[in-house]
Amino acid sequence: MAIVLIGYRGSGKTTAGRLLAERLAKAFVDCDEEIVARQGKTIREIFQAGGEEAFRKAEMEVISELASRTDCVIALGGGAIIREENRRALAGHKIVYLRCEAGELLRRIKADPASSDNRPNLTNLGGEIEEIQSLLRLREPIYRAAMSAELDVTHLTPLEVAERLERLIT
Repeated sequence: MAIVLIGYRGSGKTTAGRLLAERLAKAFVDCDEEIVARQGKTIREIFQAGGEEAFRKAEMEVISELASRTDCVIALGGGAIIREENRRALAGHKIVYLRCEAGELLRRIKADPASSDNRPNLTNLGGEIEEIQSLLRLREPIYRAAMSAELDVTHLTPLEVAERLERLIT
């Protein structure tokens, strides 16, 4: 069984996931990084070239392959679990929702220039707090339906998240 981290962009899935994998002596795979490596383009470039549908198709292919892995930590993109096909593929794995308040998500996203440089805004709200709140309203029920566990990471450092995840899953 793999450990799959889900949550909004900026929730710490990649950073805490790497730390968790290291603590557990498991491999770590970031779904978005895998897509970028296979496509040879940033996520923003994939969106520009083929729209969100092209990105979601590539994402679905990667998740389908990753779902067969059992001894690793996987960080999914924020919207990956929204697709029913991806939820079905990941059934049986330990899925942990890293929940974070919208204001903190915005602060983290703005503090990471690579995030805004390489990732597109997802609505016409321009990536600000309104976009985050709007997408969280849509996504949170799906995150919660898919998850095995939830961890509020709003006020935690990545190391604290990894430590709590380790306790949560063992």
